[in-house]
Amino acid sequence: MVSGNIFHCRKNSWPPQEYISKSTLQLFDYDSSAPPEQAWRRRLNSHANLLKEFRVTFMEAIKMVRLGIRIWSYVREEASHGRKAPIDPFTRESCKPSASQGVPLGGMGSGSISRGFRGEFRQWQIIPSLCEASPVMANQFSIFISREGGNKNFASVLAPGQHEGLGSSRKPDDQGISSWGWNLSGQHSTYHALFPRAWTVYDGEPDPELKISCRQISPFVPHNYRESSLPAAVFVYTLVNTGKERAKVSLLFTWANSIGGSSHLSGDHVNEPFKAEDGVSGVLLYHKTAKGNPPVTFAIAACETQNVNVSVLPSFGLSEGSSTTAKGMWSKMVKDGQFDQENFNSGPSMPSSPGETLCAAVAASMWVEPHGKCTVAFSLAWSSPKVKFVKGSTFNRRYTKFYGTSEKAAADLAHDALTHYNRWEEEIEKWQNPILKDETLPEWYKFTLFNELYFLVAGGTIWIDSPLLSSNMRNDQDRVRELENTVVKETEDKMSDRKRTVVERIMDSTCDSAVITGHDPADEKLSGDDDADVGRFLYLEGVEYIMWCTYDVHFYASFALLELFPKIELNIQRDFARAVLCEDGRKVKFLAEGNWGIRKVYGAVPHDLGTHDPWHEMNAYNIHDTSKWKDLNPKFVLQVYRDFATTGDLEFGVDVWPAVRAAMEYMEQFDRDGDGLIENDGFPDQTYDTWTVHGVSTYCGCLWLAALQAAAAMALDLGDREFAEKCKRKFLKAKPAFEEKLWNGTYFNYDSGSSGNSKSIQADQLAGQWYTASSGLPPLFEDSKIKSALRKVYDFNVMKVKGGRMGAVNGMHPNGKVDETCMQSREVWTGVTYGLAATMILAGMEEEAFATAEGIFLAGWSEDGYGYWFQTPEAWTMDGHYRSLMYMRPLAIWGMQYAINRPKAILEAPKINIMDRIHLSPVIGGYSHNETGGT
Repeated sequence: MVSGNIFHCRKNSWPPQEYISKSTLQLFDYDSSAPPEQAWRRRLNSHANLLKEFRVTFMEAIKMVRLGIRIWSYVREEASHGRKAPIDPFTRESCKPSASQGVPLGGMGSGSISRGFRGEFRQWQIIPSLCEASPVMANQFSIFISREGGNKNFASVLAPGQHEGLGSSRKPDDQGISSWGWNLSGQHSTYHALFPRAWTVYDGEPDPELKISCRQISPFVPHNYRESSLPAAVFVYTLVNTGKERAKVSLLFTWANSIGGSSHLSGDHVNEPFKAEDGVSGVLLYHKTAKGNPPVTFAIAACETQNVNVSVLPSFGLSEGSSTTAKGMWSKMVKDGQFDQENFNSGPSMPSSPGETLCAAVAASMWVEPHGKCTVAFSLAWSSPKVKFVKGSTFNRRYTKFYGTSEKAAADLAHDALTHYNRWEEEIEKWQNPILKDETLPEWYKFTLFNELYFLVAGGTIWIDSPLLSSNMRNDQDRVRELENTVVKETEDKMSDRKRTVVERIMDSTCDSAVITGHDPADEKLSGDDDADVGRFLYLEGVEYIMWCTYDVHFYASFALLELFPKIELNIQRDFARAVLCEDGRKVKFLAEGNWGIRKVYGAVPHDLGTHDPWHEMNAYNIHDTSKWKDLNPKFVLQVYRDFATTGDLEFGVDVWPAVRAAMEYMEQFDRDGDGLIENDGFPDQTYDTWTVHGVSTYCGCLWLAALQAAAAMALDLGDREFAEKCKRKFLKAKPAFEEKLWNGTYFNYDSGSSGNSKSIQADQLAGQWYTASSGLPPLFEDSKIKSALRKVYDFNVMKVKGGRMGAVNGMHPNGKVDETCMQSREVWTGVTYGLAATMILAGMEEEAFATAEGIFLAGWSEDGYGYWFQTPEAWTMDGHYRSLMYMRPLAIWGMQYAINRPKAILEAPKINIMDRIHLSPVIGGYSHNETGGT
């Protein structure tokens, strides 16, 4: 844990008492209905400002004009085939992004729906790679209140009436949702977010004598690989009557048969009521998707109790021609507070016509006694059992393992959500409380740590039921034989209690290196233990960069999965290990230079697992030839070793070891002068893909040094002593060369070239040391050098940018001016800043670490910031303009938590230097030809 006295100099606090009256908080002080002490908070009447996107400078535009033309041409070509290009800077969404996001709904990988802090349902991601950002304003909770005596009646949607999603004009004869009572000002209503839960408290709105708390709960439960896959959420309303009269209260949940955008108008949608024996009742909404995508079924439901009566309206429309209009539905609720019970017997509705919107409603009515309390729970579930990718592959989602593929599974999901949410909350609180109660941690960090996890739900995640698959490729016996020879007898001895030898495991897990000629999912063979298998997981680089599991970015984000869902993390690494040992010879045009190459080279770690046919058509990224990137292979080795050391999973280590060897051996071609170091090739050949590097770079070179040490350690653990010795020899040769070429007495220069930015201070210069320390390995450099470099970054890249209130700028000249070599050198990268802070914690610089990371909170999440909550971008400029909202890399904040509370296996790593345990055999004539970089 961090020391207990480092945060007293600057502590921010957002107590709930500043947003809700103390008396109201006391009324809700039971059954988790009061918001937590630590949460991200907003008033519902807060303005959701439009967000400003970055622009390239004139000089940057000149440099990138050829690239821009090629990307534009590629975007058009993909569109002609009905596909979306993975990076499309030209197409703009009709809904301009705004500071309106909140905690998303549901578990991971089954499609997601976000909910803004003012209550709107938006950011629809049910179909892979497709995000419909606009809110569906018919989806609302509303309340109807009447008191005995009839003098006080209230009817209002529980969302602010000034919401921009309603449009500016409301016609008095409108039969749609503008006819509803949008009477809430939001002045006395507040939102409190602590992912995966959120609270909305209506402190006397719309009825001054009725206090309302709505608690939103989703089944995101770490280490629970069943519940966390469920597409469902619960909304628990707690009502407290502070008046002297009995109050009849009706809560209304309305839902449109839509998956966002204009999908509600496509026609052939059907609604049907359902009623379970134990009081769970609601409506199923069968949605027929367009363009051949699998259908989706929604379920909205409420739980009937002794005091709560549930009724439904299976269908109503938003236009005058509907048999029941939205206006008529509202009038019915104002008059009766409920619907007719015979509606449950109505059966399926007639299919909707094109251009017609079909909606449904569930009402829960109850009496609340004077000074009494009442609770009612609603649920929302959506079932889209099939995942279909554009190029044809179809899979079952993870949750179908437990609920099947029937379109009526949505009713079971909604039912179980209502009966199980208490258990979800118990597990969530058990997970979160140790961190929330840690008084050594600043408050902003605690709730931001949890809230950044929104991306694992809203980041386009897909979780399928299929176990790890072997690719459909031809055998390459020479390579398999070579891999067999890499694992020595000692490893077999360690695994002797297993049915198969290590070599047999490698034979099974190795995919071949021949050209991909196409595949049929039906031909794929399933492997693995069904009880232990957790399926396969994908998440996007970002909702604007639609590539699955982008690996150079996963390097930063993977700490979250390792901490919370380690089996998913290991399976992602297994996917990439298989990919390393594969080759795809199909030709690809690389857009930066217009040259051609092959899609996937044997031994190279792919940039991503693909876009339109993941796992089978990798490297959707085609700006540069990433087989020549210098960071991907070292990042693979570092992640694999960290995961291996943290989990102690020997079987995992054996599975991926052939790929680790192949990845390391592949990199030898980039050591062109025999000094043990890899050299960059004068183009942006790493994750900073507009920032050119010449010669040896601090970023890639440091990663390489760390990878040599990690590979040596893993080889030793698995008994491959020959390879351990080889890596140690290279390390002992490369380390002094690295320091000689880049260490300037204070920090490591950007690169060893002679360009105008070669001496720039790179915020990410010690990324390799971050992983070295995270894996329990000896530091790469003397402690004084590590702290000196981090201090330089802190003083310049952090504190010289608006006093540390923005995060760390990527590049800074030693004269204190921002490096404007390219757009990325002048940007603040949110995830890199979190990773830098983690490195500082591991180096004993806790105060600087949290001051650095707090800049991301202040600029992105605070009320005085730019409005990037629950959509943290990849980057922002000095004026706060974003690039690429909803991005994977900010999950690196969990790297900070990992550094604060390192796993037991890492803390108890052998104290003896791992490199000292590797005894070098005498080599006649010095280093071998291969080890000196010869070819």
